[in-house]
Amino acid sequence: MSATLSRNPEAAGLSPQRLSRIRTKMEKHIDAGRMAGGLGLIMRRGQVGYFETWGMGDTEAGAPMREDAIFRIFSMTKAVTGVAAMMLFEEGAFALADPISNFMPEFRDMRVAVESPDPATSKMVLTGTVPAARPISVLDLMRHTAGFNYTGPHDEKGDLVYPQRGIQPVPGGFTSAEFVKRLAGIPLVREPGTAWDYGLGTDVLGRLVEVISGQTLSEFFAQRIFQPLRMLDTAFHVHEEKWDRLVPIYSPTPAGTIQRMTGPFQDGFRHPPEMCAGGAGLTSTAFDYLRFVRMLLKGGELDGERLLSPLTVELMRSDVLGDLPAVSPLLAAGHGFGLTFAISKGPSRTATLPPAGQYRWGGAAGTAFWIDPSQDMAGIFMIQTLLDLAKRGEFMQLAYQSIID
Repeated sequence: MSATLSRNPEAAGLSPQRLSRIRTKMEKHIDAGRMAGGLGLIMRRGQVGYFETWGMGDTEAGAPMREDAIFRIFSMTKAVTGVAAMMLFEEGAFALADPISNFMPEFRDMRVAVESPDPATSKMVLTGTVPAARPISVLDLMRHTAGFNYTGPHDEKGDLVYPQRGIQPVPGGFTSAEFVKRLAGIPLVREPGTAWDYGLGTDVLGRLVEVISGQTLSEFFAQRIFQPLRMLDTAFHVHEEKWDRLVPIYSPTPAGTIQRMTGPFQDGFRHPPEMCAGGAGLTSTAFDYLRFVRMLLKGGELDGERLLSPLTVELMRSDVLGDLPAVSPLLAAGHGFGLTFAISKGPSRTATLPPAGQYRWGGAAGTAFWIDPSQDMAGIFMIQTLLDLAKRGEFMQLAYQSIID
């Protein structure tokens, strides 16, 4: 498949000399032991202007990074779930303002946690709950204003509720139906529709897709998105014949280097999960995800397969957050939020290179993508180090500085 990606930086309006700065930067991280390896891909004006691998796919095995390496893309899953939901939206299955309790009765009569500092410990503790002022809407799920986050409220002892109840960033060990039942039984962190707080809303959105479509999320993705787009290596688990392409996941050490992880993050993607997590569950390749972002860049269509209307894509990449505050630092200053994407408000607001209207998101292990309609440009960055979020910003900066035409 890699042979189909011929590189032509000049046709893409990119400087080969300036693009070489990417390798220099990434190899410094590798030489310092901060990164095992990775790859980057830049498409502009319909041309692949840059596609390179760096370092090792598996350091311990001495295996170089492959162009067709499979990565755990974690929250890059959210964009796929958003597209799936908007396909059903186009069919008239729901309105964005609809309460999610119309489809998942578990979320009727939600309550909001009331917390206060414990005088003895200064820890926040649960002191009561109040009825939610309004229902959670589908829009709330898509723009992270539902009142969920990734930790939950505190309990009476000051412990965070989600870890205590088994609700984790990558839900596992129970079905999606059980997941929403557990989540709905916990008070919200805050009132719906009052603030951007990154969390489990997209996992609930994935369950909404299942309820409306009558399919599992894996089935819907495969039949309605992956097969039409020929995304042959994207799924909620990696089949055994492809295990040699699944790169190991690493975590940072206090010394600033990385170490190979063990446990579910390392091994849990080799077999079908009990729950297909719409917020964080997919594995994919740069080749596959490029087809997904190209579909969005082309207004919902790729190679004769139309998934969405151009107007629906425009809605998804519009800032629908308005003046609501962001209480999580994951939404960078100068950005709004659309339907599962962060939206740049431009250099005057962000003090970064991407123009206004660029939309993007990333995953917990350092992967990221961006789509820039004004430059007819898309970028994909793949590494596999948990919570290493800085390098994707470096890659994006180096990509934009390479534009000369």
